[in-house]
Amino acid sequence: MFINNFDPVALQILSFEIRWYSLAYIAGILIGWILAKKIFIKDLEINKKFDDYIIYLIIGIIIGGRLGYILIYNFNYYIHNLLDIFKIWEGGMSFHGGLIGIIFASIIFAKNNNQNSFLYMDIVALVAPIGIFFGRIANFINSELYGTVTNVSWAVTFIKVDNFPRHPSQLYEALLEGIFLFLILIYFRNKFLNNPGAISGLFLIFYSIFRFFVEFYRVPDEQLGYIFLNLTMGQIVSFIFILLGLILFYLKNENR
Repeated sequence: MFINNFDPVALQILSFEIRWYSLAYIAGILIGWILAKKIFIKDLEINKKFDDYIIYLIIGIIIGGRLGYILIYNFNYYIHNLLDIFKIWEGGMSFHGGLIGIIFASIIFAKNNNQNSFLYMDIVALVAPIGIFFGRIANFINSELYGTVTNVSWAVTFIKVDNFPRHPSQLYEALLEGIFLFLILIYFRNKFLNNPGAISGLFLIFYSIFRFFVEFYRVPDEQLGYIFLNLTMGQIVSFIFILLGLILFYLKNENR
């Protein structure tokens, strides 16, 4: 059994702290940006404009992720503590909210440049698992989004939580939503090069399936608990995104 007692602060200079979670965001964006430019973008016009698009993307992730967490997971708290909405450094980001933010940012950017927004979203879908991987590793280091109590041999005790052995659900997500999802999308990439939107649909489908599955081994948000049919909010939202992904993939797959 592994004992998790990591310090969430990677580096501290006087009173200034650099946290692993911040580094995970930076690493995910930078590596995804480089891979997109060097490997995945074949269209010269898209490649030229992708640097400007990244600015829209970052804004979409931050605003969407924050608003998603507030509206979906902790509305009652923030409606009575409005100033805390801006305290992003204290945590509280939703992946699904960030995803919606990316969609809106892509639509706005593509419209301003008279382009198909799915050309950008498909690229983001291909590299997003890299950021997800680093993000889940950061969750593990921070002892957050931890799993349920278990007796499996690979259980982890999160000292900052309690002394019970738990599923390392963050690592499950890093493996499935990060590595496996990346490999799946790379496999399908060449099959749908001429079908903008198909890869985005596959991303929604497989990410949501993996997330839905791992939620069975993850402790639900304390302020919400189990919502409906013993499902968590994450599972309910994931189910909705599975349906959206299936619809999108059907509409964009010309070989259906």
